[in-house]
Amino acid sequence: MNTIAERIYDFLKNFPPFSMLSAEQLLSVCKEIDVIYLEKDTNLFITGKPIENKFYVVKDGAIGLFEENTDALVDKCDEGDIFGLRALMRKDNYKLSAKAIEESIVYSISSESFKKFITTNSKASSYLLSTFVSNTRYVETDPINIPKVNKNIQDFFEEQSAEYSKTPISCIIETKIKDAAIIMSKKRVGSIVITKNKKPIGIITDKDLRTKIATGIVSINKPVSEIMSSPVITYPEKITVAEAQIAMMKHKITHLCITKDGTPNSELIGILSEHDIIVIRDNNASALVKEVKRATTFVQLQKIRKRAEKILRRNLEQHIPITYITKIISSINESITRRVIELSLLEIPSPAPTSFAWLAIGSQGREEQLLLTDQDNALVFNNVAKEDYQKTKEYFLALSKKINNGLHVVGFELCPADMMGSNPKWCLSVDEWKSQFNSWIKSPGEDNLMLCTIFFDFQYVFGDEELVKKITAGIYKSIDSHEIFLNFLGINALKNPPPLSFFRQFLIERDGEHKNHFDIKARAMMPLVDAARLLILSKNIDVDNNTILRYEKLAELESQNKDIYIACSNAFKSLLRYRTEQGLLNNDSGRFINLETLSKANRLQLKSCFKAVKDVQDLIQTRFKLSQFM
Repeated sequence: MNTIAERIYDFLKNFPPFSMLSAEQLLSVCKEIDVIYLEKDTNLFITGKPIENKFYVVKDGAIGLFEENTDALVDKCDEGDIFGLRALMRKDNYKLSAKAIEESIVYSISSESFKKFITTNSKASSYLLSTFVSNTRYVETDPINIPKVNKNIQDFFEEQSAEYSKTPISCIIETKIKDAAIIMSKKRVGSIVITKNKKPIGIITDKDLRTKIATGIVSINKPVSEIMSSPVITYPEKITVAEAQIAMMKHKITHLCITKDGTPNSELIGILSEHDIIVIRDNNASALVKEVKRATTFVQLQKIRKRAEKILRRNLEQHIPITYITKIISSINESITRRVIELSLLEIPSPAPTSFAWLAIGSQGREEQLLLTDQDNALVFNNVAKEDYQKTKEYFLALSKKINNGLHVVGFELCPADMMGSNPKWCLSVDEWKSQFNSWIKSPGEDNLMLCTIFFDFQYVFGDEELVKKITAGIYKSIDSHEIFLNFLGINALKNPPPLSFFRQFLIERDGEHKNHFDIKARAMMPLVDAARLLILSKNIDVDNNTILRYEKLAELESQNKDIYIACSNAFKSLLRYRTEQGLLNNDSGRFINLETLSKANRLQLKSCFKAVKDVQDLIQTRFKLSQFM
């Protein structure tokens, strides 16, 4: 194999569907690949031109896909992204133009190689059918374990229900084409459905008016039946994005009619256009993360984070599992934080004096921050010589201040308790952090236990991950040396008993700003968080800090208590979803709930979660023999 083919092989083996080919198959593909260099603003292909018998993979740079005439950017293809494949499969003219929006290198793969090596591989062909037809980049076999690497982000774009227009514009079959066009113009829509007894029997689009009327082929005074496409393709309202895209490509159409039962024999209730799919795609997590990578200001990142809230709302409305939603939003938040750090580093003229890592702590560290709340973070830097320490710390405090201010611009409020990297207490060297944790563990007073519950849930975000691993190892070493610490942590985990009074009423706040409101965080969610943390620490295993994943790991480790842990996991999912929905509804953190707004079903659902709190607290009471300490 020649040197060029070897380099291509080393690149493609990291991206699906090429990663699914055997080494022999991939080597054969690489030998036949052409390498194309494109200067910025150079077209690779343009709309309307016959397709070439090849598709493309971006090696370096970025390729933009643009709509005809409007020059609207439909998609950006980065490293490892495939484009031109839909046109190749369609065997038609290009519907989009491909232009280098940066200086780029692209690999060109022939249709012969595609047919010979890729479609004959069952895994690769299955992948292409399920993902590239629906315009997704990467699908994990286990969505729950979605990695944090940007290019592997999965937001279930193809699985979610498509959002369609619920006010379709229609007319009867006797309507003149001219009158239909006037209606379309007044309503500013690109299609009109012809109905009979409210059932769709045909459709006219802007394209029909251009190709059949403007050309003089059909008189504008003829009835709509002369130019309408019939029969229409219909689907039920629960159609997914993937189903919509596949249907449009299969039938070579740009609009689907949504009916009550999904057939042409029921009432028209909506219309779904190709443009609607593009809008959804432009506002999915993958697209946002791409934009984050290109952002050059904190204000741009602020706008992206606001769009992330729309993803959150949409996924909640469509009942996407909360475990998936937390991964989606956490991935976006982490990518934004990383970009804030990168931009902050650019503002400091001198390079960092030593390696460092940025940590998210608290709910951010557990990947449970779905709403825009205040920041909780910290910084660790590598150990330096004593004479260099002060200058090093000053550098990282200045950097942390820039990062905290940048996150504040994005929308993450500054922490009122100053639990941030810009606080000298939380900007420490590796040895200082290890000493700090050891001190808290040796002297588990109330204040130190409170700090442990916050800082034990740290999550690496940016920088030198080895520094974080050293801190983690130090924590477990200190706990091993002071086993009684777990007993004190257990007492702390029981501070908030199940949030129902003797008379089975909700325990509410008796005074203060939130009087007569229920604190869902302190009284329901934190007891579950604290219990999961304690039980995982007692196992002396380093697992994901996420509360749901902690309970799932515990269920795996303790079959005798599996039912309790699964109940706790399910309860936390329900509480997290409910708090998030309340926060979005009331435009706040969702923490304090007005019980008068709850339906009976809501109350019962919340109360059912409290049994899990009681069961896991009873388990902790017995396991750590806490009656001896209380």
